[in-house]
Amino acid sequence: MNRHDMIERIGSKYLTTNIEGGEYSYVVEAGSKAKLEKALGHCFNHFKLDIRLEDDDFVILIETKQNFVDSDVEQLAEYLEEERALHPGKKVICILANTKNDKIRVWKSFIDADNFLKEETVLGTMEYYKSLFFFNRQNDRERVLKNTYALNELLHKKDIAEVLRSQFVGTVLLHIKDLLKKLEITEINEETKQQVNKALKLMSATQIIAGIKGTLTELLDGSDNKSKKIELLQKNVLENQKVKALKQEDWIEIIDTILMDIYKYIDTNSSEGQDILNLFFIAFNKYTGKADKNQAFTPDHITEFMCRLTEVDCNKVVLDGTCGSASFLVQAMVKELADCKKPNLSTNEIQKLQQNVKENNIYGIEIEEKAFGLSVTNMLIHGDGNSNIKLGSCFDYKQFIKEADPNIILMNPPYNAKPRSIPNSYKNDWGKAKDGKEDPTKGLVFVHYFSDVIKELNDEKIKNGDQPKPVKLAVLLPLACAIGTGSLITKEKEVLLKNNTLEAVFSLPAEIFYPGSSVCACCMLFTLGQPHIKPDGTTRSTFFGYCKDDGFVKKKNLGRVEQFIKDEKGNFTISKWKSIEEEWLKLYEEKAVVDGKSAVERVTADDEWLCEAYMKTDYTKLTADDFQRTLNNYLSYLVKEGNVYEDDNRG
Repeated sequence: MNRHDMIERIGSKYLTTNIEGGEYSYVVEAGSKAKLEKALGHCFNHFKLDIRLEDDDFVILIETKQNFVDSDVEQLAEYLEEERALHPGKKVICILANTKNDKIRVWKSFIDADNFLKEETVLGTMEYYKSLFFFNRQNDRERVLKNTYALNELLHKKDIAEVLRSQFVGTVLLHIKDLLKKLEITEINEETKQQVNKALKLMSATQIIAGIKGTLTELLDGSDNKSKKIELLQKNVLENQKVKALKQEDWIEIIDTILMDIYKYIDTNSSEGQDILNLFFIAFNKYTGKADKNQAFTPDHITEFMCRLTEVDCNKVVLDGTCGSASFLVQAMVKELADCKKPNLSTNEIQKLQQNVKENNIYGIEIEEKAFGLSVTNMLIHGDGNSNIKLGSCFDYKQFIKEADPNIILMNPPYNAKPRSIPNSYKNDWGKAKDGKEDPTKGLVFVHYFSDVIKELNDEKIKNGDQPKPVKLAVLLPLACAIGTGSLITKEKEVLLKNNTLEAVFSLPAEIFYPGSSVCACCMLFTLGQPHIKPDGTTRSTFFGYCKDDGFVKKKNLGRVEQFIKDEKGNFTISKWKSIEEEWLKLYEEKAVVDGKSAVERVTADDEWLCEAYMKTDYTKLTADDFQRTLNNYLSYLVKEGNVYEDDNRG
């Protein structure tokens, strides 16, 4: 991007120049070289900045190069030092920008690793860069997780039921965001806390609840089925007797805790911050997992992996037919909104594209009322109050799915759904299981249903002279669906392969849902609308990934948490998961076969759909501990099956 376009993009009215060529000289600004040296307290090498833009207390410094290199950072840092010496108190954004392409590097306030904005890859406007200072927060994932546990303990003391807490904290967080906006608070600190407390002390507990109701009403204005959503949110949270029993001081303590211990450490202007916000919100679901060990709330990093696996972007319509708390939908929306920020688009064009994402690209269905309330609240927290989420069974919303016309379906269906909730047409071969307690297909019937809907939709397109389109479906299912050889599961697999391709299966960590469900799961990727058998009669190949290590470990009171490794400065800043995720995706994209990690096979419904069945062992990594662990596991299995007794006195 040339200099003229950079200036126009940010706003030409903010340009400040004092020498020829439109550049800015700190020597001219200081009055002389000697005066600038005096202000700095030392000599300097560079003083002619390419572009300086200013709006009141906000300044943007841009140094342009044809192709910048790391050493150019030092030059930009020198300009920042001169800026601070001559204009102390200014809020500063520093940018290195290429003129041969659109590549940029951005820092906020200071030019160092901590203040490098790695997600800022597209030049923004003055208003956008000013907004980065409105809430001066940095993301701290582990602190948020620890404080979430403490918040859960506080709510326990306040007698807020476990099953209510996720919805409760989400609703309160929405009110906090609204309160900060109305009070025009731009930074979270002790002064902020006092300002919020002052406002709350003017209200009774009843008035605080009324204020939260008002926030929900405003946020849902224009939303589909607004009255029903408000009714559910109020019934499930604000009209709960334990919530109504909270006193003014209780509300102040809870709001202070969420504000100062949680929201302070989440930068919602960044994609990482949005991820942490979702992580905080769904964390309370883990505390309610004790009642049903089959509940499987999808971990945030797995939803992100599945979004990347299916190539979510701003042009894709994403549907989750069993959306629960909307983790998949939030992740997809965050990815799509970030993808809208394209270098060749103006700010207005980006905003229009983002509005289209919110209005037309995100669809969900959820049958359970409380989970539906969670999904609505989760979407509201992430800035979308008008998403297309329906309350009811996905089996009753065939037309809704067709109208959505999705490019991508992301799912974590219930593995133990009640057979009575599934249409009879899908239970013809179930025998006595159709009247049983649990879905004998372990969730595969949901994939079958969506496959049928997409086939019907494509058939209608062909009939109308339109082109059919393949749909990517990524789904989490228990291992029984991959290795099960029972007649019902095999039949479901046969049906799926008739019209769809099994692209990949990833074996996931054994405790992926810890501390909620104990089920072991895998991720299957299908292309709906493309038969597994090619027209020439040959079978398409399937990639199998052995993804048992995701870089997360269990920690007391925190669940499974991300691990970091040291950077070149010795700081733990490099995510193990990110490098592992890149490896998983690269192996899949290249259909690479690596001992101990992956395999590629042509499979049928009668085969196992799991990497362990085909992968070659990497013997160079085996240790004596691995051998002993295998023996122990096998012995435990024999004891469990009754083939061996721990104290065998049978002679």
